[in-house]
Amino acid sequence: MQLLACPPMGSEKRERQKAGRVARAEAARAAQRRDAMRRRITTVAVLAVVAAALIGLFVWRSGNEETASTSTSTTRVTTPTTAATVSTVATGTPCVPLADPLPTGAPSFEVPVGVPPTTLAVTDLVVGDGAEVAPGGTVTINYIGVSCSTGKIFDDSYTRGEPATFPLSGLIQGWQEGIPGMKVGGQRLLVIPPDLGYGPQGSPGSIAGNETLIFLVELVAVPA
Repeated sequence: MQLLACPPMGSEKRERQKAGRVARAEAARAAQRRDAMRRRITTVAVLAVVAAALIGLFVWRSGNEETASTSTSTTRVTTPTTAATVSTVATGTPCVPLADPLPTGAPSFEVPVGVPPTTLAVTDLVVGDGAEVAPGGTVTINYIGVSCSTGKIFDDSYTRGEPATFPLSGLIQGWQEGIPGMKVGGQRLLVIPPDLGYGPQGSPGSIAGNETLIFLVELVAVPA
């Protein structure tokens, strides 16, 4: 009778050790795979947060730039419109007859018609017999101001119901040169070219640029 040979004990131990090493290696590889997966998920999440932040910043900047652009556009539209309201009279535009009724209490007079003078024109309608105005002095007067090119009255003291008092030094050059020599009770007509009046800039709202001005001046008093 032949007996079966039993495998030696050392061989079994080696097999168990080998199987343990294989299991540990597999477990280590599985752990590595799990770590790699967690890192990928974390990376994707971080990228998503960064992308959302960048999109939010872009939207915010776009909104601000649009607001700024709208504001700038409004300014560009508004400024020319305001400037366009100030008209300018062409050089040499003829003077036309008076287009407005005279205010109550004002003396009757006629404005010169035709090509306006290029230098100050002074005409005494009534010569006074009272105190005389000195250059740079102070006067109390009634007056009517007319635009040469339209015949429209742009200012007068009669409508306000009382004469005006002021020093000549604070008035346009045409008045500073055209009023001295008048005597109380006198009436004088002044035709003032633009360079002695309000010049090319005019007086927005009442007098156009380069407008020739016509004034009737009635001297009431020469304050001491």
